[in-house]
Amino acid sequence: MIEAMGRFIDHLSARVFMKVPFFGTEIELVVLALAAAMVFFTLWLGIPQLRGIGIALQLLRGRHADDSAPGTVSQFQALSTALSGTIGLGNIGGVAIAIALGGPGAAFWMFVIGFFAMALKAAEVTLGLMYREFSAGGEVRGGPMYTLKNGLARIGLPNTGRRLGGLYAVFALGGALPLIQVNQSFSQLTVITGIDSTPGNGLVYGLILAVAVGVVIIGGVNSVARVAAGLVPLMCFIYLGGGIVILAANAAAVPAAFLTIINAAFSPDAVAGGVIGSFVVGMRRAVFSCEAGVGTAVIAHSAAKTRHPASEGMVALIEPMLDTMIVCTMTALIIVVTGVYNDGYTDIAMTSAAFGTVASWFPYVLSVAVLLFAFSTLISWGYYGIQAWGYLFGHSRASEITFKLFYCLLQPLGAILSPGKVIDLIDSLFFLMVLPNLIGLALLAVPVRREVNSFLAGVKAGTIYRKGIDDETAQPRHG
Repeated sequence: MIEAMGRFIDHLSARVFMKVPFFGTEIELVVLALAAAMVFFTLWLGIPQLRGIGIALQLLRGRHADDSAPGTVSQFQALSTALSGTIGLGNIGGVAIAIALGGPGAAFWMFVIGFFAMALKAAEVTLGLMYREFSAGGEVRGGPMYTLKNGLARIGLPNTGRRLGGLYAVFALGGALPLIQVNQSFSQLTVITGIDSTPGNGLVYGLILAVAVGVVIIGGVNSVARVAAGLVPLMCFIYLGGGIVILAANAAAVPAAFLTIINAAFSPDAVAGGVIGSFVVGMRRAVFSCEAGVGTAVIAHSAAKTRHPASEGMVALIEPMLDTMIVCTMTALIIVVTGVYNDGYTDIAMTSAAFGTVASWFPYVLSVAVLLFAFSTLISWGYYGIQAWGYLFGHSRASEITFKLFYCLLQPLGAILSPGKVIDLIDSLFFLMVLPNLIGLALLAVPVRREVNSFLAGVKAGTIYRKGIDDETAQPRHG
């Protein structure tokens, strides 16, 4: 069975990551499409990374909170839920994998891509708020599937919207498979404790994690948001605090580490095949980390209480900045400054070895962060999966319980499969979501620019937010 699954994963990965010629080398088509979308929306929206960051920080501080606005969670809780899905093992194990495959230069491209990803994330989240739905009981229904269904219907393409929305929901169910988080957290556990990575031990670990995740996701978005709002600051504090200790212990080597990363990014002898190869590896891991263009975080942001879709789009700008530009860069510096990237590690064990250079017990700090990162990602993706499942099969209680059981029972499988196969499978399923999402973003580029420009102009003129209160009571325009 394991061999058959391995062959299926190889076949799927080859199809999803089809390569095309690119400046004398080959690049994965999906990577090229995402890079183009990030640059396009950066220019199309007038560099919102710079225009919107100020108001985004004000919104997160609750300065313009409106408890009467439509939605079910605060804008800070919505961002925390999204971050709990993106700040995860992609920031710890994913960066290590990127450096193993593409050399230290891959980390530089992750940082660059994180900047451009901010605009793409703002665009898709703004659209998610523009076209979200509310149930009779006031529960939010949001995500790219609703953006596609309702947004394309608004511009005269209802059938196309329904088909693409359904296709996205199917792919989202695949991308929500809880495998890589379980796999990498179990890998770290075996390194620290010395227990054997046997299928039996993996099964036990997976079952324990499944029960813990199940307890949270049963409570729905409010439960997920409350847990995420507490977990995200805690896990960032633990991980970044540990990283600062390592960098402080190697302070003299930090400048050289920066130079190593930058030089490797432009080296024709990079591990993955020169500059382009290093870029492709960095792009692939950066997108998996911040999820810009994939659309998944839109589901979390859609629950935010706000009357202005673009306000949540600006809040979403912060997500790639924290996730990819700060946390991933910290991981890369830890790995490079300690030199462990030359020691033959291929996954999260590389980061663990870097922590171990400070003190023999320091990898335990990483283990706590890994467990928290894995757990937070699993609860967020459980919620994402529920929304995709509900779009396809209805949001009845029985339907949602069926998915939750399925989601939790799959988790032990992640601790049994080999890391390479798990990464290939989840990357393939994950990137399939890009296709319908980018089509929707392209078709709705005009209304999203109108919404963003109108909002930022209103904020600047003082006609939207005044004295910390949203003066407008009308529902936002939908393009």
